[in-house]
Amino acid sequence: MILNDPVEVELPWFPAVLMPNRAKRRGNWWRANGAAARYRRDCWALVCASKAKGKLLRVVFHQPDRRRRDDDGMIAAFKAGRDGVADALRCDDHHFRPQYVFAEETVKPGKVVVTIGDAL
Repeated sequence: MILNDPVEVELPWFPAVLMPNRAKRRGNWWRANGAAARYRRDCWALVCASKAKGKLLRVVFHQPDRRRRDDDGMIAAFKAGRDGVADALRCDDHHFRPQYVFAEETVKPGKVVVTIGDAL
């Protein structure tokens, strides 16, 4: 069996409207739905361009500012991005068991770095 070397792919920070608490508070589900579809497509395109193979191993969140965000909220907001990664890898994200990391430093305008490869 040939193992694929891990590849890191930088994805954009997810739209704020995808944060679960924000979407519920605003009640604009149609706006969140459109943003999720665009974010999924953008993540798909970036992973396809990287030619990465394997499965999602790690997700590192680099926040755009020092606002307090719940870790579970960031994971939920990234769901559309995770689906885009799965689409690009042509697999079901049900099989993903990534490690989630929340970087201390901030990076404008924020980014999500995913590592894709084969687990040992």
